[in-house]
Amino acid sequence: MTIHMEDLLNSIMESFDRIDYIRAADIPNIDLYMDQVTTLMESRLRNTTRYPGQDKILTKTMINNYTKNSLLPPPQKKKYSREHVMILIFIYYFKGFMSISDIQTVLQPLTERYFKKAGEITLEDIYEEVFSLEKEQVESLKKDVMEKFSRAGNCFDSGREEQEDLSFLQFFAFICMLSFDVYVKKLLIEKLLDACTQSEEKGKKGTSQKGQDEIK
Repeated sequence: MTIHMEDLLNSIMESFDRIDYIRAADIPNIDLYMDQVTTLMESRLRNTTRYPGQDKILTKTMINNYTKNSLLPPPQKKKYSREHVMILIFIYYFKGFMSISDIQTVLQPLTERYFKKAGEITLEDIYEEVFSLEKEQVESLKKDVMEKFSRAGNCFDSGREEQEDLSFLQFFAFICMLSFDVYVKKLLIEKLLDACTQSEEKGKKGTSQKGQDEIK
């Protein structure tokens, strides 16, 4: 198994350059039916999939399940607003590494406070602010991947390995470093979500106890 690491790195860097997101301005300013929503998502997020010709971005069943699980507010007269689409985009990115309950933990407060609510900060403001960080984040990720690639390329180079074995071992080291990074960040996200859940539960208990004290 011979792996051409330089070619692999070039491919990775090119994939970074193709990363994009759906800007708020690209979302139609009219309510959409389900088919229109799935078509929009398919057309704009196709390049984010592993197998563009096969993988589904969002299906009708997925969207209906998100509504049933309170991840997505229900449509109005079978139509979805621009804010519905923004929430669906958040769900799309989260679902690759979060459970339904974890996505609910992070999105429910967002929808309760900002979905279809008039205020100084709108859901569109939040959406644009979050995704505006994308370019800066991508550049940071590029540097991190380059550093890990360089370190992996220096592993196992003792002169004892056959070239094919060395290539594979360095490839394996690169995968391990990237995987550990994902593992640690996933742990961090889970800790943050658990803390959020615990805080909400304490708040509910406090409110309940206060109500009981007032009755007494």
